Amino acid sequence: MAEFTLELNDDQKQVRDWLHGFAADVIRPAASEWDEREETPWPVIQEAAKVGIYSLDFYAQQFFDPTGLGIPVAMEELFWGDAGIALSIVGTGLAAVGVLANGTEEQIGTWIPQMYGDADDVKLAAFCSSEPDAGSDVGAMRTRAVYDEAKDEWILNGTKTWATNGGIANVHVVVAVVDPALGSKGHASFIVPPATPGLSQGQKFKKHGIRASHTAEVVLEDARVPGHCLLGGKEKLDERLARARERAKSGGERVKNAAMATFEASRPAVGAMAVGTARAAYEVALDYAKTRSQFGRPIIDNQGIAFQLADMRTRIDAARLLVWRASWMASAGKPFDSAEGSMSKLYASETAKAVTAQAVQILGGNGFTREYPVERMHRDAAIYTIFEGTSEIQRLVIARTLSGMPIR
Repeated sequence: MAEFTLELNDDQKQVRDWLHGFAADVIRPAASEWDEREETPWPVIQEAAKVGIYSLDFYAQQFFDPTGLGIPVAMEELFWGDAGIALSIVGTGLAAVGVLANGTEEQIGTWIPQMYGDADDVKLAAFCSSEPDAGSDVGAMRTRAVYDEAKDEWILNGTKTWATNGGIANVHVVVAVVDPALGSKGHASFIVPPATPGLSQGQKFKKHGIRASHTAEVVLEDARVPGHCLLGGKEKLDERLARARERAKSGGERVKNAAMATFEASRPAVGAMAVGTARAAYEVALDYAKTRSQFGRPIIDNQGIAFQLADMRTRIDAARLLVWRASWMASAGKPFDSAEGSMSKLYASETAKAVTAQAVQILGGNGFTREYPVERMHRDAAIYTIFEGTSEIQRLVIARTLSGMPIR
């Protein structure tokens, strides 16, 4: 277990600087165009694959960094470049985490490489959990998976929504209900292989922000997947469901569901994304305040502006510290006894919204135009308090964890 440290080692600094260069030279120049087009930035993803950023090897190296800081450092730099394009580059990672959190070693080795492809044949993956009537309330999920024992196949029916890469992905990871009587404890995750009949893209959403990232519905109509596509395997599922039924009878402890296992593993990473966006907006505002003159002097000479920038930087650094703590704890196998993962996501996402709004204000009328990037950053930042658990849900998780009470 690596000791907690705030000093990056030489390898981590090298990776950080490499990613920063890619973000500055490749992502940022393309950001405005793909935001306007609202399309997946395939040329940028392919360039990321060509240099090794969009690859299984790269994410594995960061994920298994013993300090836990590989992923948050990478996320911060990429999202400093642009949130929409960065999400297109890293969106496959959520599906990969879903397999890592719930799959067998064979499933991990089989499916995760197919999620990325290679530099000559780039692939995508999508994680499908939310539904039109089941976002924060995962217990309301309606997508069903029914086992056909004669054919050793699972039949999936339902509609997923808000799926990053949904419908255009080669591999979909779908969370479905296998035992409705158990509520959220009766869920399981399934791999839907490429070109599976019965899976189609529904509505593609036109969004307020992160517009370079493809978000759509995924429709499942009698989609049949082989038995080996149940993550973790049927024996493990049957054992887990049996325990859940016994605990339900006795009113015992909660059993984690498949979707929540994925979200708990990814929340600090989302916090790092938010830190990257906030830092980008802060840097634009700082540079602007130092060069923009009013009444014969730079506007940063005014306390009203300087104090805002001081608060912005303080919040960004505090958010990063929470993200790094949670990431180190997860890597070290330490339980989130105080919901540290949710704390990091909550504070960082709220920071991104506040800091980008302050950046727009500091730039004044210019900040409200698309001639400057803070307008786009402010729109992008809105997603962090919504996806992978809203700020309200994070507060609920934190409050329940601290109090031990079933707070509603």
